[in-house]
Amino acid sequence: MARISGVDLPRGKRIVVGLTYIFGIGLSSSKSILAKLGIDESLKTDDLSDGEVNKIRKVIDDEYKVEGERRTEISMNIKRLMDLGCYRGLRHRKSLPVHGQRTSTNARTRKGPRRTAVKKKGGVAKK
Repeated sequence: MARISGVDLPRGKRIVVGLTYIFGIGLSSSKSILAKLGIDESLKTDDLSDGEVNKIRKVIDDEYKVEGERRTEISMNIKRLMDLGCYRGLRHRKSLPVHGQRTSTNARTRKGPRRTAVKKKGGVAKK
């Protein structure tokens, strides 16, 4: 089983799809890596030789930010927006949608489950 950047590539999948299991590498990045190295995209992850795995590992380490480094960069960007106090930062801070979506009816994923208001019983005091 091939292990690249701390991720075990899935067995039996094409290498072009298997590389997308690494956080920070999508389909286009995967295709460009394989084209640069001259590896066939239809090759299965099980059929990779150790030399090919090492070549892929070297290209990814040299040219791409992946996994922990990428996650850290994204979280630092969000923290920077929050510290600036810009509109996007305020939306992140309040856990609301950032990209202009409506919130009156949708956005349940971002806002969480509905919190219903509880009405108190009672009214005018009787004599």
